[in-house]
Amino acid sequence: PPSLAPNTYCLHYRCDDFVVNDTKLGLVQKVREHLQNLENSAFTADRHRKRKLLENSSLNSKLLKVNGSTTALCATGLRNLGNTCFMNAILQSLSNIHQFCCYFKELPAVELRNGKTAGRRTYHTRSQGDNNVSLVEEFRKTLCALWQGSQTAFSPESLFYVVWKIMPNFRGYQQQDAHEFMRYLLDHLHLELQGGFNGVSRSVILQENSGLSASNKCCINGASTVVTAIFGGILQNEVNCLICGTESRKFDPFLDLSLDIPSQFRNKRTKNQENGPMCTLRDCLRSFTDLEELDETELYMCHKCKKKQKSTKKFWIQKLPKVLCLHLKRFHWTEYLRNKVDTYVEFPLRDLDMKCYLLEPENSGPESCLYDLAAVVVHHGSGVGSGHYTAYATHEGRWFHFNDSTVTLTDEETVVKAKAYILFYVDRQAKSGSDKL
Repeated sequence: PPSLAPNTYCLHYRCDDFVVNDTKLGLVQKVREHLQNLENSAFTADRHRKRKLLENSSLNSKLLKVNGSTTALCATGLRNLGNTCFMNAILQSLSNIHQFCCYFKELPAVELRNGKTAGRRTYHTRSQGDNNVSLVEEFRKTLCALWQGSQTAFSPESLFYVVWKIMPNFRGYQQQDAHEFMRYLLDHLHLELQGGFNGVSRSVILQENSGLSASNKCCINGASTVVTAIFGGILQNEVNCLICGTESRKFDPFLDLSLDIPSQFRNKRTKNQENGPMCTLRDCLRSFTDLEELDETELYMCHKCKKKQKSTKKFWIQKLPKVLCLHLKRFHWTEYLRNKVDTYVEFPLRDLDMKCYLLEPENSGPESCLYDLAAVVVHHGSGVGSGHYTAYATHEGRWFHFNDSTVTLTDEETVVKAKAYILFYVDRQAKSGSDKL
């Protein structure tokens, strides 16, 4: 724009390039925000148009013919409250992780011990004031609303209100990163679950209601909860000094693993593109766990040499979780730019074998390291602050595509073509044992 300073420039927003040399009044940033709003508005308008076209087919898909008989679809979408697709995709994915979802759905409603509601089971709602917000309660209510088949779409307003209240990073209606939201959500659920529940320790409820033994728990920031019992694993971080050979080991708990897409695959954008080998999930896992020499900016403080030295590091998985959450690092930041790696990464729907990444593979059973895919979150678009999120998830043997309020039945061939951003794999032993819980 002509009103900007001569040395100021604003690169095209669709390229997702960072602006530099902004004015004191932040005019370039205002232009950027205006362009982002225009893009999001266009994207939203396009979604509304497609939703109208799919409306009749979506309603008709509530009744499906399976083995000659008619059955109800029962799937419920989540309404978009204003760029909340990042939240909807994560909620739909978590709702299809059976053991995790059932734990929350079986919790009793929170009791309010004041006034006319004393002694009665009631829900926390927005009208009851800021002091009574409960993420666990609103998360439970949202999960209960899904898969009951009584409505086409559910509006998660109360949950979003609590998210605004306790997670300041997600206030407003701008697009957010789905992986960042998932981590905040799980962390806050974990923290709230560590507190008391109607006078009863939630750790007792965890043992009584979820069937998760103490040996399956991974403690992160205090006592174990269903979050760490389901998603918690342990990494061994091994660092070796290249000068004296001193080895340092430490164990780090994790709820998910963030994997780089190896640089040699980053120009390969589609599954059918034939320029070079196909990038696979195993390539990303191997890149994460392979021995790596740390660069000059990551010198290791060697206790024997008494100074920072060149070193190597390697990750081993000391304990696998029941649900293995894998985040593909598609957004890379540089000094002025933020880029999306749009490479297609091939991933298995079943039989993901994690045994070769274990610290002590000989101590694992024949099927204890095999995982089957439960859900996939996909980011459509060019940048972290724009675009759209949807999710694929399997429920009772069928795959569904969750696109905000629209839910459609899909097939495995469509799922495997998706450019995955977050993958949720369920341990086969935990999956087979979940029916008994």
